[in-house]
Amino acid sequence: MCGILAVLGCVDNSQTKRARIIELSRRLRHRGPDWSGIHCYEDCYLAHQRLAIVDPTSGDQPLYNEDKTVIVTVNGEIYNHKQLRQKLSSHQFRTGSDCEVIAHLYEEHGEEFVNMLDGMFAFILLDTRDKSFIAARDAIGITPLYLGWGHDGSTWFASEMKALSDDCERFISFPPGHIYSSKQGGLRRWYNPPWFSEDIPSTPYDPTLLRETFERAVVKRMMTDVPFGVLLSGGLDSSLVAAVVNRYLAESESARQWGSQLHTFCIGLKGSPDLKAAKEVADYLGTRHHELYFTVQEGIDALEEVIYHIETYDVTTIRASTAMFLMSRKIKALGVKMVLSGEGSDEIFGGYLYFHKAPNKKEFHEETCRKIKALHLYDCLRANKSTAAWGVEARVPFLDKEFINVAMSIDPEWKMIRPDLGRIEKWVLRNAFDDDKNPYLPKHILYRQKEQFSDGVGYSWIDGLKDHANKQVTDATMMAANFIYPENTPTTKEGYLYRTIFEKFFPKNAAKATVPGGPSVACSTAKAVEWDAAWSKNLDPSGRAALGIHDAAYDAVDTKIDEPKNGTL
Repeated sequence: MCGILAVLGCVDNSQTKRARIIELSRRLRHRGPDWSGIHCYEDCYLAHQRLAIVDPTSGDQPLYNEDKTVIVTVNGEIYNHKQLRQKLSSHQFRTGSDCEVIAHLYEEHGEEFVNMLDGMFAFILLDTRDKSFIAARDAIGITPLYLGWGHDGSTWFASEMKALSDDCERFISFPPGHIYSSKQGGLRRWYNPPWFSEDIPSTPYDPTLLRETFERAVVKRMMTDVPFGVLLSGGLDSSLVAAVVNRYLAESESARQWGSQLHTFCIGLKGSPDLKAAKEVADYLGTRHHELYFTVQEGIDALEEVIYHIETYDVTTIRASTAMFLMSRKIKALGVKMVLSGEGSDEIFGGYLYFHKAPNKKEFHEETCRKIKALHLYDCLRANKSTAAWGVEARVPFLDKEFINVAMSIDPEWKMIRPDLGRIEKWVLRNAFDDDKNPYLPKHILYRQKEQFSDGVGYSWIDGLKDHANKQVTDATMMAANFIYPENTPTTKEGYLYRTIFEKFFPKNAAKATVPGGPSVACSTAKAVEWDAAWSKNLDPSGRAALGIHDAAYDAVDTKIDEPKNGTL
């Protein structure tokens, strides 16, 4: 990952303004500690903080076309850049960077080239010939981007809110799969896959096609010139990523440079479910496994720093981000700059435990569509910003465009959770990798019950957070919560605590509005809460809130832990 900042159309183009842009860009230094670059053209500034993953010796940014009339600053990875270079053989490339193709594609095709990119990205491109500019974000929003407007009429773009929140009166999260064009005057969606309409697909389930498409998605994300590893929780998704990487690593370009033994990483409280399962998977695959530990107190001590970096007050995101943040710090200390992770599978296949209650395939499919469309506000935000806080890049093969298209075209009847047929959550994915002749994973790992990351690191983690919040926030405070925070009012003491920390760093109304709200149980959308009448009384994002489904579900006492009582403490 890198950090990008662009300010276009400033009234002030003095040295003072340039110094201010550099100062703001440095707020993103954690994302790209390897290089800082800035390009100034009249009243336009493009700044870049680089984390060097591909072509670390010559790929510094901003990047240019041949005569430097087109300037681009990019955060992300373009996995098909070699194929695109072949189609651009008439162009002269200055670097080996995968991102340089963007400047040349724009020269060749104008603004309508973004759909040709296969990868995760956010970029801003300035055409000095007419002082027009475009900005775009990848299909799902794996890579963060914010759009803001200054009092002087300037347009701002930044990888993180902290680089523009002081200087912009209004700003928003740049919508995924969109392009912003100064020529056409605003945002338009460039990503228009068949599933986006939420119409019910009817393609029969093909396990071989699903497996082969996922393997291609993993292999293309092994593109790197630096050491890398896999985040391994021991659950289905991360274990499949590790298993596929392990199969193809020896023949990869990376292995010739860094060796063919895969490094895997897991974090948890002592004795956590994830640590136990991950070690078993690592032993089975023969990886160089790194068990990392944290305590509840260490996690609590990191909360303010975590919220500053991930820029949200969403409860489940903060719960999971804290462990990932602490793990990324230790991974960076080991000299690893890139990791593969298993985010996205639960949204695509209906893997969360609340999907057990989906009443029919139509509602099941529509909920998966809603979840994918919101990923940039939750799991993508967490995975990117928790790792980028320490200069580590996370890649997510389940969110490959081709793989999503294949998986979301399957008749959702196959995805439905059917105990009577022996189908647990994500059965179509498990079955696709259930190979007795050449097994990817042990059977009991392949069919392990879904465990949300914030639960799997240790059940006492969430319980510890709730206890901490109960000590910090009084009952009287909670009774006044709707007056203090009338929008997205916190409903628990834990949520209230996170909100106060968030607003200390990001006090503007525009910042609050970038965080989604609404009722949720076990990570559901508000619509899915309607599937079970009992859920409305137990609105907790933990998987254990799926009463009667999770093997370690909360009991009746647990569900009342955050309810405010009359009076004060």
